[in-house]
Amino acid sequence: MEDNKLTVRAVERAVDILLCFTDASDLSLTEISSKVGLHKSTVHRLIASLEGKGFLVRHAGTDKYRLGLRIWELAAGMAQTDDPAVLLLPEMERLRDLLGETVSLYVRDGFERVRIQAVQSNQAIRRVAQVGARLPLYVGASSKILVAFADRETRNELKQSRDWPNGPERERFLEQILEVQQLGYATSVEEREEGAAAIAAPIFSRSHKLVAALAVSGPANRLTMEQMKQDAPIIVEAANRMGKMIK
Repeated sequence: MEDNKLTVRAVERAVDILLCFTDASDLSLTEISSKVGLHKSTVHRLIASLEGKGFLVRHAGTDKYRLGLRIWELAAGMAQTDDPAVLLLPEMERLRDLLGETVSLYVRDGFERVRIQAVQSNQAIRRVAQVGARLPLYVGASSKILVAFADRETRNELKQSRDWPNGPERERFLEQILEVQQLGYATSVEEREEGAAAIAAPIFSRSHKLVAALAVSGPANRLTMEQMKQDAPIIVEAANRMGKMIK
């Protein structure tokens, strides 16, 4: 039994090491050790195993590591035609070219939203969206969509959770949820990030299930509330078109 516990712990630690690279392209042994809170000798042994399997690669002549090709082989296995991040990419690019702003795709994971795909704006001043980023579910246009159009049981679970912040912001967010349900889209201006604005719409599958939130974001001085209201029908129509592509 003890051996099984040690094996599981080793697996968890190895996964933690891989997760260190979600916000960094290369890291040293010292940096990884600091991030996972483990002694260097322990991290070194785990890295050696991951390196041996091709999940990590050491930069020649340095003490830095990066993700190996085996990671991309696994990722390729996700790139099926039923994966929204792959399937909807051409439509997202079309929307980016039409509106000139960054387009993102978000899904809910517990009490967070995760950006699973992004098409960056081609403009010099733009909002760069990192794929894989996790953001709080109680702020932002996409969060409002993922809460407003979730099933009633999920909405109640979210609102009653201790992870949900209290205070005036909570009440305002809940009021906005009702507005979003009526409008069919959501907006946000500098709610999470200073100088940034976003507008989002729900993507429903052909079986009427909420798949994701489609968001367009950019600098607040360019993506004004007036501009977002003008763009709303275009984004809603794009979200409807995307939903018809998903079972």
